Amino acid sequence: MKKIVLAALAIVILGAAAYEGTQYWRIGRFMVKTDDAYVQADITMISSRVQGYAAEVPARTNDHVKAGDLLVRLDDGDYRIALDTAQSRFDTAGQTLARIDAQIAAGQAAIASAEADRDAAEATLRAARSNADRVRSLAASRVAAQSQLDTATESLDTATANVAKARAAVASAEAQLGVLHAQRAETEGSRHELELAVKQAQRDLDLTVLRAPADGIVANMTLEPGDLVSPGGRLAALVPDAGLYIEANFKETQMPEIAPGARVHITFDAIPDREFEGTVASAAPATGAVFSLLPAENATGNFTKIVQRVPVRIAIPPEVAQTGHLRAGLSAIVSVDSRG
Repeated sequence: MKKIVLAALAIVILGAAAYEGTQYWRIGRFMVKTDDAYVQADITMISSRVQGYAAEVPARTNDHVKAGDLLVRLDDGDYRIALDTAQSRFDTAGQTLARIDAQIAAGQAAIASAEADRDAAEATLRAARSNADRVRSLAASRVAAQSQLDTATESLDTATANVAKARAAVASAEAQLGVLHAQRAETEGSRHELELAVKQAQRDLDLTVLRAPADGIVANMTLEPGDLVSPGGRLAALVPDAGLYIEANFKETQMPEIAPGARVHITFDAIPDREFEGTVASAAPATGAVFSLLPAENATGNFTKIVQRVPVRIAIPPEVAQTGHLRAGLSAIVSVDSRG
């Protein structure tokens, strides 16, 4: 019986070894494996672009929010006053433009009146010139008296002066109209600047309300009502529901066997009894050491070669994220099928 048991055990061991050997030859030798892999997410840092005191903080740490949900509302009293002030100045500029337009219309009418007076003066001048020429001819023939010639000459001089005056009036009216047009252009430019000020004030007012940019879970909410919020200060983080991926750090000696699009077998420590299939999305253009806070300086007398690791992004199937078991930072074990 002992020999039978030992023989059966040997057969089982040999069978298992044969199976494992076959699996290695068929699949295992093509798998590039690493356990230096972690779940990552494109986490959004929530911060304010304007300064103010927190008036309302409805979102708390670990709350699930939808895109557009209110996270933080700042006290907007000062920003509403700024908006009203900018709007009032903009409205005043519009009234100024309306007044200048009315003045331009009056100036155009004044030019038309001055041109009519000029035309009348020129007609009078032509009549006076004809009369003076006629009287001068009669006086040369001693038909008209010298007094008549003096009167005709005086009328001609008066008509000439009136024409010059009328032309000067037309030029003055046109110059005044030009000044009004220049004032209108200047006011229009100022009005445009005031319009931009209104838009900026409205934008600042809108920025007092912070909303969730995507569906996800709020993390590290450090704000309480009444706290002073400064521009750019980190208030919370939002971990999106979608967009989880794995960042696996492969040795540089393994990289020749890894290509975008290759199938990846994934197991998670948080889901130990299941295996998922992902895809190699891309590889980093440099090793992780290059982007570290203190990159290694190898140009020294004491040099020790260390195998570098290259970050590789692996896409996670949607059904994995839908399980709700994954969190950013969790560990994973990935095996890339180098056969493609």
